[in-house]
Amino acid sequence: MGLVIPLEDSKKRASASLEPLLDLVAADMQRVNELILSKAGSNVSMIPEVANHLISSGGKRLRPMLTLAAARMFAYRGEGHVKLAASVEFLHTATLLHDDVVDESEMRRGKLAARMLWGNQASVLVGDYLLGQAFRMMVEVGSIEALDVLSTAAAVIAEGEVMQLSVAKNMSTTEDEYLAVIRAKTAALFSAASEVGPIIAGGDRAMRAAFRSYGTNLGLAFQLIDDALDYGGSQADLGKKVGDDFREGKITLPVVLAYRRGSDQERDFWRRVLEKAEIGDGDLEKAIGLIRSHRAIEDTVERARHYGAVARDALAPFPDSAHRNALIEVVDFCIERAH
Repeated sequence: MGLVIPLEDSKKRASASLEPLLDLVAADMQRVNELILSKAGSNVSMIPEVANHLISSGGKRLRPMLTLAAARMFAYRGEGHVKLAASVEFLHTATLLHDDVVDESEMRRGKLAARMLWGNQASVLVGDYLLGQAFRMMVEVGSIEALDVLSTAAAVIAEGEVMQLSVAKNMSTTEDEYLAVIRAKTAALFSAASEVGPIIAGGDRAMRAAFRSYGTNLGLAFQLIDDALDYGGSQADLGKKVGDDFREGKITLPVVLAYRRGSDQERDFWRRVLEKAEIGDGDLEKAIGLIRSHRAIEDTVERARHYGAVARDALAPFPDSAHRNALIEVVDFCIERAH
């Protein structure tokens, strides 16, 4: 099931790509990938097996690329950005391993989730191992400020996971409450990944604040588009089954909007399928129909556009450069996924 949403600047966004960013950080990313494979190793054979299953499954590695590009934008010439970028990816991979256990997910990036192959215990413990390796690399860099930003993000992400548990299957969740969850669960790592670039390059507080804002708002836009795609995209877009959020009882923004705008009968439907988890044949299709009839997907994308605009504006004061332009195009690319 595809989703087509007309955008005023569709011609501009139709050409948005990660290629400029990929080209700029290609050499550094090769080193990051080598470091990731090295640090995922262990004498305990199950650890690299589980870790590499997810690490090699074709993720975009957008977050570490943000770290590399942000550092290079400020003419950084050291080695620390590679270790920080690898740390960022390990933090992300660990949260995915843990998320799949909590959500009881079966698919991740188009493959069986690690928990389906090795079990929940192995997934959690290997995630913990990767977190430990991430912090070891952060310490090796020797920047207390970078360590502070990334360790704070790790704590905030965990808070976001717990917050999500509190809103799961709760149809009284408000838009503000949901945004607080994704600000912690998703945007925090985008923010930290972006901010440690200027930190390692010796940037001032204004530079750090700008990249913190860029990452936060990019992360919010990214997650909101994921929310929209779960009800209006395809498995190829998501790397998981369409409707997984629905089946897992997740309250995402399209659901919040459709529930608020619906009739009493429609709200009864949402409470049955999400709060009580009584899902029958045709209920996913009905949910998608209700979400579309109340323009919840379009409005979710509109929110994502807003945060994308804030992210672009955060980088506006910096001089024109290939790195700045590539980072701005990343915003367009993330939002364009809704087409």
